[in-house]
Amino acid sequence: MTGAAWRCIEAAACLLEEREREAVLGDLAEVQGSGWRGLIDVLGLAIRRQAEPWKSWRPWVAGFGLAWPGSFFLMGVSLSVSHGVRGLVDTALHPGMPITSQSVSLLLIHLLLLIAWAWTGGFVLGRISRRTLWASILLCSLPCTYCMAEFPEGVLQSFCLLLFLLPAFWGVRLGMRGERVRRGFALALAAVPTFSALLTWRSGSSLFYALALVWPGWYVAASGHKRKDRQA
Repeated sequence: MTGAAWRCIEAAACLLEEREREAVLGDLAEVQGSGWRGLIDVLGLAIRRQAEPWKSWRPWVAGFGLAWPGSFFLMGVSLSVSHGVRGLVDTALHPGMPITSQSVSLLLIHLLLLIAWAWTGGFVLGRISRRTLWASILLCSLPCTYCMAEFPEGVLQSFCLLLFLLPAFWGVRLGMRGERVRRGFALALAAVPTFSALLTWRSGSSLFYALALVWPGWYVAASGHKRKDRQA
């Protein structure tokens, strides 16, 4: 094989898992066939491997039932939290304007909702779509990139839309590691978005976003309960 062809084969083999990649490269090195023919074979195998997870419901639900709609909702809550923090700062800088308990309570509720939903959403993404996580990240990034580009200039900066990323990445990391969530903690994480969804639905928001808000938390609670039952 020519050096250029072998380098292309090695680059294409990076799409395979490590164990399979080593086996494929070893077989090609022993055969000593046409380099470009070997490249086509490796690319075909990589495409088949990447397509296999999409035969299941999991990547579709993770991408279009969670990552895509969730990014819009989480950007909205992030913006609400940012406005709340900005309002409290402005009030604190003006001694004649008292800080009301209602404004503080509303900010804490939105902040708790943001952390709970982002964490549970990230945890579910990491749990059910490990091999297709890149697609879920892409579906989440596209709305975020567009909204940041169209964000009007003013007091708040566009990065205020992305406050949800830290708890979401934390959830993804634990979900990919297969961490078990305690049932009480999982139920609390599910109850917070559920209560908020009921209030949101009453105010006239669509049922679709209410369901997109609720189901990840209850999935975490149900999966933790099942794992506990299996271990018992």
